[in-house]
Amino acid sequence: MNDSFFTLLITFLSQQWPRVLSLTWEHITISGIALGLTVAFCLPLGIYLTRNDKIAPYVIAVANVFQTIPSLALLGFLIFVFGIGNDNAIAALFLYAMLPVLQNTYTGIKNVPVQLTNAARGMGMTEFQIMTRVQIPLAMPIIISGIRVASVWIIGTAALAAAIGGGGLGRLIFSGLSAIRNEVILAGALPATMLALVADYGLRWFQNHVSPDRRARRIAKKEAQHA
Repeated sequence: MNDSFFTLLITFLSQQWPRVLSLTWEHITISGIALGLTVAFCLPLGIYLTRNDKIAPYVIAVANVFQTIPSLALLGFLIFVFGIGNDNAIAALFLYAMLPVLQNTYTGIKNVPVQLTNAARGMGMTEFQIMTRVQIPLAMPIIISGIRVASVWIIGTAALAAAIGGGGLGRLIFSGLSAIRNEVILAGALPATMLALVADYGLRWFQNHVSPDRRARRIAKKEAQHA
């Protein structure tokens, strides 16, 4: 990349920044809705599967099938259901990101030591209390790890929404490809990359913040201060 390329990129961004900002916001909206739906559906489903081990492998296998389908092909298949546009993209991103959230929720809760759940049960806790006060808090770092993976996949794959008439930064990328203009491609690719990095960093911070070791250190520090 030479100086002329960066000059073209800066010129394009200075002239088209309202469009870039608008498409960035649309990209955030599409990705946010898809991730929100994924978490809202897969988190309770993963919890339910921990109580139904017989069907868990089959449900996770179905989620795995959706992920093995190439993302662009999945967008194409869903045209017959949702037509072209953002609804199709959101549905495809939801299906594509199910596996890491579902599997990590199931695995995280199942990996909580049995001794802890038995001790909680011996203290008189109900199954609901054991789930909400013991198992989910201890499994939260693993659950957040799955959400991190899903968020990066969704933000990256959302760029393909433009291929089926959707919005987002993919419009810049595809228009740059069709016009053979590298500065336009990069004007779409750079914000998409930054969004993925910000999402991953933010969720990683939250993952570390809710880890049992970190919480134990904070509690110990507070107790030492009051001692």
